[in-house]
Amino acid sequence: MGGDGYFGDEVAQTYDQDHSGTGASLIEQTVDCLVELSEDGNILEFAIGTGRIALPLVGKGANVKGIELSRAMVQKLREKEVGKPLEVVIGNMTSAQVSGDFSLVFLVFNTIDNLTTQESQISCFENAARHLETNGRFLIETQIPPLQRLPFGETKLAFASNDKHFGVDEFDIATQNYSSNHVWMKGEHHQYLSIPFRYTWPAELDLMARIAGFDFEYRWSDWDRSTFDRLSSKHISVWKKR
Repeated sequence: MGGDGYFGDEVAQTYDQDHSGTGASLIEQTVDCLVELSEDGNILEFAIGTGRIALPLVGKGANVKGIELSRAMVQKLREKEVGKPLEVVIGNMTSAQVSGDFSLVFLVFNTIDNLTTQESQISCFENAARHLETNGRFLIETQIPPLQRLPFGETKLAFASNDKHFGVDEFDIATQNYSSNHVWMKGEHHQYLSIPFRYTWPAELDLMARIAGFDFEYRWSDWDRSTFDRLSSKHISVWKKR
């Protein structure tokens, strides 16, 4: 693994295609929600990646900056940009600093799970707080750990199976760590990738938020702001800086 972490050149080249399940209508819904929560203030995206969300935000007139660990992912963002380049700091979202004050910091697509210790996840909240104005918001989109689908004692759960992609998650419920294991079939070429993660529960994230100086504000089941309940498979949670 190089300086780009698990998202080097090979992953970055096909990242958007491999994650095309997030269609245009969902992205538009996401962007509209983020713009409203920012209240026309500056926006900072942690793990900005290829600009999947940031570039449509700019298209809505938002002032957006980003933090990203992978130079390869940022290079794909640069290839898609139109107009003035976004300010993107290369670094870890737990500690990297971006100039300016922000009304919204956000982190989407389960990316909080890329931080594989509880301490690093708390540091992410604290770094968001450092960038936010008073009453600014921190938003996270992430999954509800799918442990109800695991039989007792089982550790593996398939999440993708088609002619282009196989995916299996492997869980350790004692540590809350898991790995996502992918095989992509691209013609005669097979690409294998295994990435470590740490899952969190909503209540645990709420406690991290309080440690970092936030108060809970909203929790939805999806970007349409539908009610979060026992059947929700993910959540969008928002905390406000005290």
